[in-house]
Order: sequence, then C-alpha cells, then structure tokens
Amino acid sequence: MKKINRRQFIHCSTACLASCLAAPILEPFGVFEAAAAADIRGKVFKGGAPQKLWKWSHEGFRYKKLKNDKVICGICPNRCVLAPGDRSVCRSKVNLHGKLYSLTYGNPCAINTDPIEKKPLFHFKPKTQTFSLATTGCNFRCLNCQNWEISQARPAEVAAYVRELFPADVIQAAQKSRAQSIAYTYSEPITFFEYMIDTARLAREGGLHNVWVSNAYINPKPLVELCRVLDAATLNIKSYDDGIYRKLNGGRLKPVLNTFRTLHEQDIHFELINLVVPGYTDQEHMIKAMCDWILENIGPDHPLHFIRFFPRYKLDRLPPTPVSTLSRYRELALQQGIRYVYVGNVARHDGNHTYCHNCKKLLIERQGYFIPTYNLEGDHCKFCNTRIPGVWHPASTGPDMS
Repeated sequence: MKKINRRQFIHCSTACLASCLAAPILEPFGVFEAAAAADIRGKVFKGGAPQKLWKWSHEGFRYKKLKNDKVICGICPNRCVLAPGDRSVCRSKVNLHGKLYSLTYGNPCAINTDPIEKKPLFHFKPKTQTFSLATTGCNFRCLNCQNWEISQARPAEVAAYVRELFPADVIQAAQKSRAQSIAYTYSEPITFFEYMIDTARLAREGGLHNVWVSNAYINPKPLVELCRVLDAATLNIKSYDDGIYRKLNGGRLKPVLNTFRTLHEQDIHFELINLVVPGYTDQEHMIKAMCDWILENIGPDHPLHFIRFFPRYKLDRLPPTPVSTLSRYRELALQQGIRYVYVGNVARHDGNHTYCHNCKKLLIERQGYFIPTYNLEGDHCKFCNTRIPGVWHPASTGPDMS
C-alpha cells in the first residue's frame, strides 16, 4: 500500500467526506464548492440569559420586537431570534422581558497598548501605538481560534479579568497611554457593537482614530453606521470558499465579501488577512480565485496578509503552515496584480517589508515591530514619487524612529 503523509491524508479525507455528503448549493457563489457536510454555526442558547441585568447591560441597537415578546438582533447575519430568557449565538446579547440587551457595555476583559503593526496594519500610521480593548464574545465558532478563552466565553465566565471602562473612560485611558488610535480587537467587536460605536464617536471628538479588527460578519446598515466613525480596519477573509466557512468558522462567505465592498465604497482604509490553515485554506486554486475577486471588486491597493497558522484550540494537532507555502502564495498574489502582499507570523521574512509597487525599492523595513528604515515622504515613494496607498504621516513629520 502506498504511504501518504498527514497533509495528503487531510486533503483526501476532506474530499471524500464532501463527496459523500454534498448538498445543493444554498447561495450562488459561482466557483465556490457545494455546502460542506459539516456546519459548525452556533446556536441560540435557550434559557441562557441571567435572571437580571447588571450595570454593564445596555439596550441593544438595531433590533426588532416580534410577537410573544421575542426579539431579533439585526447586527450580524446570524440574526438571532430570542425568546425571553434566551442568549444569542455570540453569548453577549440576551432577551429580558421582551427587550434585547448587551451584557458587555463598558466591561472589557482585555486591554493593552499595542504597536499598530500588531493588528496587523502596515499601511496605517506606522510606528504609532493603539489602545486595544475587547469584551467576551464572537459570532463565529472558528476551530482554530487564537483567543478562544474570551471569544467563546460568556461575560460572567471571565469575571477575574474584566474591568469597568465606559466609553468616556476609554478615551481618557487611550489619551493617557499616548496612543493615537483605539483598536476594537482580540475577540469579535461586532458582538459589542453598542460599546464600540459609542466609544468610537467619542474617540473622534477626542482626536483619536478608530481601528476595527474583525471577521467582517456584519449586516449592511450597522456597517454603514460604523463607517461614519471608522478610520481603518483589519478584516479576515477566512477562505474563498463557502463550504470552508461553514465547517471551519461557522459562518458564510457572502456577507464578508459584501463588507469588503462596502468599506471600499466608503473609502475606508482596510487590509485583508488570510490565515493559511493546512488542509483547509491552503489550496492554490482557492488563493487564485480569492485574488481574482479582490482585483475585480476592490482593486489592487488593499494590502493582503498571508498569516502562518500555528496549532491552537480544536486544531491543535495540525502542523504549522510551511513557510514555503506562504512565500509561494505571496508571489502568486503579486503576480496576479495585488500590489502589497505580506507574510505574517514569520520572523525575518522578506514579506514583512513594504516595497514600492512601481520602482520596487524598499520603503519600510520591519524587524518585528521596529522600523529601522522608512523611505516615504508623506504618502509618496521617496525614490520615484509614486503615491503609496494607505494613511501615512505628513511629510513634515514622519514616524518616530527612536
């Protein structure tokens, strides 16, 4: 019998399972595969609400009341329908007495001041600090989640880590930290939409930028509302395959693509993240199709980051992504016409740096979060004067290299 390696076994097993249990395509995605056999989308927690509200409870935004005191949340495509006493898929919303409430308003479980490059944002205010915060909750169920301890938890389950920080307090804390922006990150900010947008409005008034780090699984109306106070975003495209979204993340692809289109139309700077998971999202035809969609729908100027996977959460037995795979996909994306393509989670890789898409000279050298070389003058290449897409420092200042 011919021996096969673990990666080949994963590919063969996935293909066999899909062929045996394939279902009709539910949404017309053209090149996308039929719906996968597995669908890990989260379910409403029946009777999962607390008995009473606490001081971090806030009535939800954009929900509708239904018959029999039921409500439907309109923030994300899950559109949770909650009877009194139920808890949403994201674990952060509940129906109490016929009203929808968020349980995490002003109650973050993670706070830190980070380099903006950590988000990762490579074309937005380099070498600045961003004040990062998160609450519990996520509207996905990613098998490879990096922050599952908070994203897959209820607010009460991380009580030892939470602190009280209402929107006005966030602004003061960010200013005290000398950050130039506030990043809504770590878990899934869509699940604390009310807290995020109220804070973002105050941040704008206080001269701070707003950064959204997200899976992009949000409905159009709240997204447009958020765009009014948004300066930059890091958005995940988990894969260019609806079946993979169902079995790896518990979501759908189409709403994510719609989010990209909307932010592009709203002229919001955003960068795309594609985590290359062995056996799931490492197929070359999928990468090519994703790049084709990007070029056709949002153009060549939004940076694309291929991120190395490391074993985590429910995929802790998979191997890390080979660096050669990431390098190959970076070259492929560049050849197809995407101008700025990066490799993440790999130290000392050429894909960490920014090169002018016109003259090909080094513009920004990155050693971890340190920038020893910076060859931009305002938003132009210092060598050939080509405009570089992004949000940069004024030519008179530039980033602090110290």
